[in-house]
Amino acid sequence: MGTWAWWRSWFLIFLGCSIMGSGFVFFINPYKFVPGGVYGMGIVLHNIFPSVQVGTFGYMFDIPLMIVALLIFGRQFGVRTVLAALYTPGFMNLLTRAIYPDAQAVESLDPALLLGGRLDLSDDLLLACIAGSVLIGVGLGIVVRQQATTGGTDIVGMLLQKFAGIKFSTGIFLADGFVVLSGLVVIGFGLGLDEAASNGWMLTLYSLITIYISSRVVAYMLDGASYDKLLFIISDHHADLKRFIIEDLDRSATYIKARGMYTDAQREMIFLVVSRKEVHLVQHKIKDIDPKAFVVVTDAYDTYGEGFKPFPDKDALQAE
Repeated sequence: MGTWAWWRSWFLIFLGCSIMGSGFVFFINPYKFVPGGVYGMGIVLHNIFPSVQVGTFGYMFDIPLMIVALLIFGRQFGVRTVLAALYTPGFMNLLTRAIYPDAQAVESLDPALLLGGRLDLSDDLLLACIAGSVLIGVGLGIVVRQQATTGGTDIVGMLLQKFAGIKFSTGIFLADGFVVLSGLVVIGFGLGLDEAASNGWMLTLYSLITIYISSRVVAYMLDGASYDKLLFIISDHHADLKRFIIEDLDRSATYIKARGMYTDAQREMIFLVVSRKEVHLVQHKIKDIDPKAFVVVTDAYDTYGEGFKPFPDKDALQAE
């Protein structure tokens, strides 16, 4: 990696952490959404111990988890993740102090006091939920694209996979589910110092929406949108279809040997991948060439190779 690429990578890691932290501070923490992870648990505990900031709780969970991960996984657990996990809670604490007027406001996280009330979305919780989710997803996606994570439940998932034989994604789901349920008990049922939130059940639903949207945004950031379509074509006019695919579409396709179940006749089926915008063109052309053709169109989740996406690097992190 060249010098410029090295600096760019670190800049993007800190930028991603800052975007993610901003999503929490402006749109998640003030409204008591609990979107899983160590910061979600920090929101839960802040409602019990309001004098301790959410980011500080992040340190209290992340540092022990990182020590355990470093001891168990060694070099597999990279320095980028360590620094990203150490930077994010501190950034959140500093930003929180900057946008609230005093220490009491920092404890209450009252959205009416955030930026002097200029960003109070108490009457638009869905908008706050979506905005926070997108910022968290974009920020985390930028970090993960640089082959780092922000620690937290990722480490829990790694540990559960190693010692309990639980799939990584399932381990993260269990950890996040525990955090969300904790939020329901503490914030919704009022087991913290504050009284039960009147919309406690709704806050839990918003928390689940936040988890879903942010995960989809991360997946989009890593893999991009899937706009490719896969076509299986059965026709008796292969020569005309071949000429159209190669000359007009400037693509190739594959013949797959098939046999009709009813007639028991041997046939060749065309296997073709096109972009989404080309689907209607192909459908209309097939209709012109052979109105009796049989065509199946389905989504191609990922398409690699000439004319499509390049193959991912060996150590690249994947969204799914």
